[in-house]
Amino acid sequence: MRQFVLIAHDVPTEPEFSLDDLAGGAGRLDALCRSITASFVTSHGIREAVRTHLVIQDELTITFDGSELRRLNPDERSTAALVRKALEHREDAIGALPAEPSPGIELYRRGFEATLEAIADDGTVVQLHEDGDAVVETDGLENPIFVLSDHHDFTAEEERVLEAAVDQRIRLGPELLHADQAITVAHHYLDTDGYERF
Repeated sequence: MRQFVLIAHDVPTEPEFSLDDLAGGAGRLDALCRSITASFVTSHGIREAVRTHLVIQDELTITFDGSELRRLNPDERSTAALVRKALEHREDAIGALPAEPSPGIELYRRGFEATLEAIADDGTVVQLHEDGDAVVETDGLENPIFVLSDHHDFTAEEERVLEAAVDQRIRLGPELLHADQAITVAHHYLDTDGYERF
């Protein structure tokens, strides 16, 4: 299982945003949708052994589960529509029980720290960071849980949470990458057993 935690600092917690203005009025949801898509979509299918958690303003988390996910298409607008539909069901999330707006999608009333606590025992928590160790020098990534921020740096509070939870800080190469690109490179690294198998 591979998991990705995407922190969305500016995405609205209410569903009243336009699908025609994802970069502006929806808080750069366009970039986050590219990351969600990159975590799942292959040329002719969906990666089933992947979960992606979109943490919105440290209040809500939308979890996408590839083993059950339906109607995820490789475009930002349809992915944003799935996010908006999940937000439309936010009142159905009560306590620890999630809302389940569509197959493979759950919305929880929990922020970053609670989300990380809920999944940290599933594998190796990895912060992708330009100051991390080179991925080719790591000891291996067993059931990795990659944590990425949006177009903003991690906040001081997020850094505090990460300091307590992260097992490894790694970088994927010499160039800084957008989150969706980093996800693609991480998948490629893992798909090839660390560039050993093609």
